[in-house]
Amino acid sequence: MKELDQTKTIEILKTLMEFELAGVVRYTHYALMVTGPNRIPIVDFFKAQANESLVHAQQVGEILTGLEGHPSLKIAAIKETHKHSVRDILEESLSHEKRALELYKDLLTTVENASVYLEEFARTMIGTEELHNIEIKKMLRDFS
Repeated sequence: MKELDQTKTIEILKTLMEFELAGVVRYTHYALMVTGPNRIPIVDFFKAQANESLVHAQQVGEILTGLEGHPSLKIAAIKETHKHSVRDILEESLSHEKRALELYKDLLTTVENASVYLEEFARTMIGTEELHNIEIKKMLRDFS
């Protein structure tokens, strides 16, 4: 096993926590902006995404502080496009989920062969984010 690059791991975890917290805001906003005949199930989907983002931020934060890191009080930047059609919101969501996937893959690359726990955490989160990508892509199919 290699030695864990604690500094790099902490930086990635800080970025992930800020990104997941931005997801809470993003998905809450989306849930509020959805209109139309399919509003209820789509709002429920976005509310669930917001709740899951909060849980992910808390999980990441626990690991971050366990490694003696200090979480910031920031969230990642969120661009307001003022486009609120369901298609636009889903496309923005897909972009967000793809970025989350990249960040968890960065974490995996950093901790691989250095920490079994962190490696398994990263793999689990990668699987979760891959599933989100698949779900959103399937939701977008009706718009093509």
